[in-house]
Amino acid sequence: MNTQPHIKIEGTSKFQIGELKNNIVHYDFEKIITYLNIKGHLIFDKNFKIYKEDEPLLFKLCCYFIQDHQTCAKMGIDTNKGLLLSGAVGCGKTSLMKLLPYLAPHKTNYEIIPTRNIVFNFNAAGFEVLEKYNDTKNYCFDDLGIEPTGCHYTKECNVMGEILLSRYDLFKTKNSKTHITTNLNAEELETRYGSRVRSRLREMLNVIAFDSKDKRQ
Repeated sequence: MNTQPHIKIEGTSKFQIGELKNNIVHYDFEKIITYLNIKGHLIFDKNFKIYKEDEPLLFKLCCYFIQDHQTCAKMGIDTNKGLLLSGAVGCGKTSLMKLLPYLAPHKTNYEIIPTRNIVFNFNAAGFEVLEKYNDTKNYCFDDLGIEPTGCHYTKECNVMGEILLSRYDLFKTKNSKTHITTNLNAEELETRYGSRVRSRLREMLNVIAFDSKDKRQ
């Protein structure tokens, strides 16, 4: 177990993102921003940066990832649920879902999987692929809505719709978390996956919407 969760070590450098008092980390948001910028450069490239206009949204996400239950509750975020990050292409959803677990990996972790890959695997291997995600692991399904319709030996399947219904059952019975990034809004999600899936998503996810534009331009 990490006895200094408030200290991040990157190579020969140390970054203190809070203070440890009585075995509780009191995080400093400004220091977290500094660390995330550095870590983002290391994970992605030198062009990565945290934009000032995103900081209010990022504060919410940081509180979730460090599992600050009290602050999250004040902002209407349920730490028992997963996250649904929605916004325009290139606004940073996927990058943040890759980056933020480094803040407190002992509290929030998951495997990130592009939805396109899941459907491609289904088309090749069939319905056994659906069972892979019917477990208690935590997942982040990246770019929900851009994947094609599944088709295995002429049998079509709304692959992600089926998986999300299974993940809802695991959320209710096993407290398993599912996270999602998507370019679609609520109405578009319902059109693609149906009202039943949309209702389940509302129950199992905190919706965090990005207002910012494509940062890759």
